[in-house]
Amino acid sequence: MVARSYTVAFEGIDARLIEVQCALSPGVPSFSIVGLADKAVSEARERVRAALNALSIALPARRITINLSPADMPKEGSHFDLPIALSLLAAIEILPKDAVEGLVALGELSLDGNLVPVTGALPAALAAAEAGRSLFCPAASGAEAAWVGQTAVVAPESLGAAIQHITGARVLPLSMPGEVAAPETGPDLREVKGQERAKRALEIAAAGRHHLLMVGSPGSGKSMLAARLPGILPDLSPEEALETSMIHSRAGLIDAGGISRRRPFRAPHHTASMAAIVGGGKGAKPGEISLAHNGVLFMDEFPEYPRSVLETLRQPIETGDVVVARANAHVKYPCRFLLIAAANPCKCGYMADASRACSRATACGEEYMGRISGPLMDRFDLRVEVPPVSFQDLDLPASGDLSAQVAQRVATARRIQAERYAGTGNTRVNADASGILLEEVATPDGEGQALLKQAAERIGLSARGYHRVLRVARTIADLAGREQVGRRDIAEAVSFRLAGSKL
Repeated sequence: MVARSYTVAFEGIDARLIEVQCALSPGVPSFSIVGLADKAVSEARERVRAALNALSIALPARRITINLSPADMPKEGSHFDLPIALSLLAAIEILPKDAVEGLVALGELSLDGNLVPVTGALPAALAAAEAGRSLFCPAASGAEAAWVGQTAVVAPESLGAAIQHITGARVLPLSMPGEVAAPETGPDLREVKGQERAKRALEIAAAGRHHLLMVGSPGSGKSMLAARLPGILPDLSPEEALETSMIHSRAGLIDAGGISRRRPFRAPHHTASMAAIVGGGKGAKPGEISLAHNGVLFMDEFPEYPRSVLETLRQPIETGDVVVARANAHVKYPCRFLLIAAANPCKCGYMADASRACSRATACGEEYMGRISGPLMDRFDLRVEVPPVSFQDLDLPASGDLSAQVAQRVATARRIQAERYAGTGNTRVNADASGILLEEVATPDGEGQALLKQAAERIGLSARGYHRVLRVARTIADLAGREQVGRRDIAEAVSFRLAGSKL
């Protein structure tokens, strides 16, 4: 006698349907789980046994075999507890087999039979919808899974409540999506005294998702500027919110099912490992670059990161996704993020101040910034020096626009880009444009073309650098409401590129 239930196994943010088969056969009483299960899955038999005992359900004195099919696919996580329990209950005819086979279940069982929330409810709901089945998950995960909206989501608090629902003794209401978390009011851009050029670079970066490198002495305001970037970025579109939430669901970062429309802001410490930044570890989990998908990745003390970590950023910056390859896993995660990097000009940080710089100022600066390779530096669209602000300037009134005013200009530019690139595949902002599409939308007028050619020859632009200048110029024109890129747009874009030649 074989009974079946269904659950999922995760491959990155994708959920693959798994058939949980339960067979009862004569022989010495035993309870075994097969199908390439890890330690957490193998331990499910003890949790299931204890949970059934808490409901006064005795296991039959027979040989119980649970097979997780396909058997050659690794199974990881504690969310297999609930589907194993349901297939077992169907096998001993406590639950109807057809009802159990018509749903996808995931959830960890406590020893008293309660259901513990698990990660990945959102991608699991998508897999259930594609399979035409309803989803059973813990009550704490129901609001998150319900955001898919294409399948019925039932979220019992315990195994007993799940049994009552399936048998019709007490039918549970369907879960509703969790309320979107209200955006938090962050620090205002106008609070930063001076640094008008850096503020302008921040606005351009936000408008076109252009990577930005800020170099300046300690205390000049680099971290302050980066902290105010989320306040000028537009909210996530529904499509972007779902993409980002899929990754955060897999990482267990969604709180009580509430999906935020605010763009993620990730700021890892410079001692973070490669697995933490790029992804990996047990189960090939998403790293910081994927958790920052559709948002901001702020890397302070940029040259202090290990060289191996910095070099791994080159490919994800170009392609917008990262493949975490391990011996037993080959997982792909999206990672279209806005990189904001901050660095001191040298080890001591005061290379520009002769009275405070060390005796190796020039050589120290070259050595320190040399930790950033040329190919990686070439991927920064905007580079800006952030000079120190004198204490006299701190007493001056606040200057510049409020974050709300800058955010309005950024939102308008993003809206222009959304209309321009509608129906062009994965291109959403100017930073994504390439090839013929970039030539169509960013070719400057005659004067702009002449200036760009002159600048390319003077500073030795690579082909990548040439195209990045065009993208930045297109964003500058969008912020100004100009249809065609002109000389002034090229001039400003090149000025931010020229700053990099001195860093």
